[in-house]
Amino acid sequence: MNQIRAAALELKQDSRPIGRYLLQTEAHVYAFAIAANVLLAFFPFMLVIIALCRNVLHWPEAERAIEFTLRDFFAGKTGDFLWYNLTVSASYRRSFEWLSMLLLMFTANGVFLPLEVALNRAWGVMQNRSLLKNQAVSMALILGCGALALISGALTGAGLEVWQALAGPDSVAPSFLVRALAKLASFPITVLVLYLIYVYLPNTKVPGRIILPRVVIVGIVLESMKWINLLLWPWLYQKFLREYGPFVNSVTILTWSFLAGLVVLAGAEWTARRARIQLESFPPLTRAPAGNLLAGPADSR
Repeated sequence: MNQIRAAALELKQDSRPIGRYLLQTEAHVYAFAIAANVLLAFFPFMLVIIALCRNVLHWPEAERAIEFTLRDFFAGKTGDFLWYNLTVSASYRRSFEWLSMLLLMFTANGVFLPLEVALNRAWGVMQNRSLLKNQAVSMALILGCGALALISGALTGAGLEVWQALAGPDSVAPSFLVRALAKLASFPITVLVLYLIYVYLPNTKVPGRIILPRVVIVGIVLESMKWINLLLWPWLYQKFLREYGPFVNSVTILTWSFLAGLVVLAGAEWTARRARIQLESFPPLTRAPAGNLLAGPADSR
């Protein structure tokens, strides 16, 4: 806890360098590239997760937990629209959908490609992986993140089964309980996903133990964004609906992914900056010519 508090103080002290990074053109280019690929990967990813819960694990409680997690990100009519179409599409599939899995592999690789370039810049790595190596690492991360998403649903589903064991097999858990369980399960999973990305995606050796407290802080920021989104969403939805009409839900996914991508990128820049200061005693406000907040390349793998 002390390390997490110290990381929170570092975040406050580093607000200006983080703000400068968020105003850089390249940060927005990376975030838009990530958001576009998230838009392409979202539906196949959700279909694969639902198919696993429904047709492989035969676990309706986990599927219900995934619904509440989805609505945690996308409130109101957007959440209703997405979940309805996901369940309709999933109902046509009686077995695991391999085409969705292949589409997921193809589109999700596009998410990790700009992420690797951005993380390499953050760590001062001048050479990116080859495309084939990036695809291999991306596929491993896709499988890891997908497994963690299933674990999140499984933990919530296990909590619902405990409720049924205590209240009776015919009882239905109240919505607030499912939502609370989903939130409790989603936060550590979010931190683990961020940790995997920050440690294994850069083309260099990353000190995982040093960056872990800062990864927790980035996870807290992402979780806070969910609450802000829930508060602002009724107003934003009306704005998007008036401006984009039938594309309102696609724009919602794109906008949320862009903002989340900026947080992940800024978090990567900040964690790398602080880790390198800690390891090499670099001056905190030195700026690298390549746009990084620190000078000096790290050793590439």
